[in-house]
Amino acid sequence: MCRVSGPGFQVQVSGLIPEPVPLPATETCAPKYFPPPTADTSSIQPSIQPSIPSSIKSLPMILRFLGLLCASACLAADIPTAGLLVDLDAAKGVTLDAQGRVTAWSNQVGPDATRAFVGQPKGRAEPTSGLPSVVAGPVPALSFRQQELVCHDESAFDGLIRGAGCTWVAVIKVYPQRVGLKDVNSFFGNLRNGQKYEGLWGCLDDDNTVWWGARNGLTFGRFDINNPKLVGPKLEEGRFHFLAGRIGAGQSEASLEFFVNDLKPCATARFPVNPKADASKLAIGQERDAIQHPGKESFDGEIARFLLWDRPLTDAELKEVFERVR
Repeated sequence: MCRVSGPGFQVQVSGLIPEPVPLPATETCAPKYFPPPTADTSSIQPSIQPSIPSSIKSLPMILRFLGLLCASACLAADIPTAGLLVDLDAAKGVTLDAQGRVTAWSNQVGPDATRAFVGQPKGRAEPTSGLPSVVAGPVPALSFRQQELVCHDESAFDGLIRGAGCTWVAVIKVYPQRVGLKDVNSFFGNLRNGQKYEGLWGCLDDDNTVWWGARNGLTFGRFDINNPKLVGPKLEEGRFHFLAGRIGAGQSEASLEFFVNDLKPCATARFPVNPKADASKLAIGQERDAIQHPGKESFDGEIARFLLWDRPLTDAELKEVFERVR
């Protein structure tokens, strides 16, 4: 139920949000993605008191508009907003060029400097070859084929591995991978573009075994205690998967966890914290702003949603996100 009031009137709207349908216990970890429910305004029951100002000409239209606003607010409240830096939703904020390629994907939260994830033409023989496309289907998603969109803010995501912790969530579908750098097919990352490449990254092996890791910049390499690899299962093609990574808060050491289609972690690790770690721009579809060899370490697949918090979500909060976006 939602109440909206204004000068001389109060509108009470009910019957907008359908009750969630619980999944059978056997489907707890089913790799499915359920888009947010659409508000049904056919059963609106308005209660208006004491009067409607004469300036309102079309009450049914006003009620429908208010109902949709209430529905939107209720749905948004299910995603924890404290510390939310990135919310990329394929159903919102997608800009296309004349050929239908995605030139920008708008972050729905955060400061202005982190709102635009845009195509990166540098390093490509054909400047537009790195632009993803929109998938035609029941689930809004962007299709990446060794392509990427980059947020060019250099410092907004530096603190994610410096001890405060963070949480990322991705809803993705995988295609067969094309070999560039062996077993590195990244769907996101903010690795520094040089030095010891510190930052976060989420990747697939060439056979679609999913993994993620963090790099603290203390040593260079793949893989060691300063560059752990948390390995999950081989992802099945043809369906969406819920993936999440969490770094706990810690001044000297932090815990890393990996969740794949379940709220029980499939992999964990301990990670030495380097407060001077200097990560870089956040890329979607690639591990970094790799202008030296764009696409070589990128994945082939679809992304329906990507979320990033600058803190570790609690178990209860992660459960809320899992139930809402998977």
